[in-house]
Amino acid sequence: MTDWLAVCREAVEDVRGVLVELPTRDEREPVVGDGEGGDETTAIDAAAERVILERLQRIEGTTIVSEEVGIVGDGPTRIVVDPIDGSLNAKRGIPFFSVSIAVADGETMDDVAFGYVYDFGTGEEWVAERGRGALLNGADLGPIYPKEEIEILSFEATLTSSVAEKAASVVGLAYRLRIMGSLALSLCHLAAGRVDAVCSLKGARSVDIAAAQLLVRERGLAIDLPETPPFGSAPLDLEGRSRCVAAATPEVCERLFAALSA
Repeated sequence: MTDWLAVCREAVEDVRGVLVELPTRDEREPVVGDGEGGDETTAIDAAAERVILERLQRIEGTTIVSEEVGIVGDGPTRIVVDPIDGSLNAKRGIPFFSVSIAVADGETMDDVAFGYVYDFGTGEEWVAERGRGALLNGADLGPIYPKEEIEILSFEATLTSSVAEKAASVVGLAYRLRIMGSLALSLCHLAAGRVDAVCSLKGARSVDIAAAQLLVRERGLAIDLPETPPFGSAPLDLEGRSRCVAAATPEVCERLFAALSA
């Protein structure tokens, strides 16, 4: 059996080495190509993915889904990886970005058995195993859960125009907004009750959410891709088919999505 936690921790160190090698915006932000996920590939994205893939491809029997190179391999174990979630933060030196790795025994969200998110800003390590709960730095997340009355709503995958268009629709539903810049980390913060709801304003891809969604679900919280339900059947690929909403209960998710869709 592969020790996935050890593999993920080694991948973190691989990416940490890249951050040292590319210390400033000048080295990190040059565009070096276009990723399979549809975004421009910057130097920091490419370097982080290269070192992680070198490690993961040594593991037999895997299919790797990664933001820049796409789908590699044809093994029964599917690894969904975002080497840097929050790459704009990373290349600008803002300490809120992560590596996100999910391991699945099939091709859908319901098949994710292990999720790992590491925050390079705080050093926090978020881990979930299917049916066995969620941990922060090796400890149970405890009794604090998101509020059903949304005090803090986290918008993600945002342009200024998207925020301007949608912010007014949540007046009266959410008291304050946060725009952090990493969907994976925002979902982890939801799992810990630090924010009360999360919404992406464009289609969320599995590389962004596959690991963190397991923390959310292991906590008994609600997460949905309401434009392409059901959530559990969502493919572990690179296509963003639906906005993602997550909150304390399905009812809160429904109210949030209805407001954003009005």
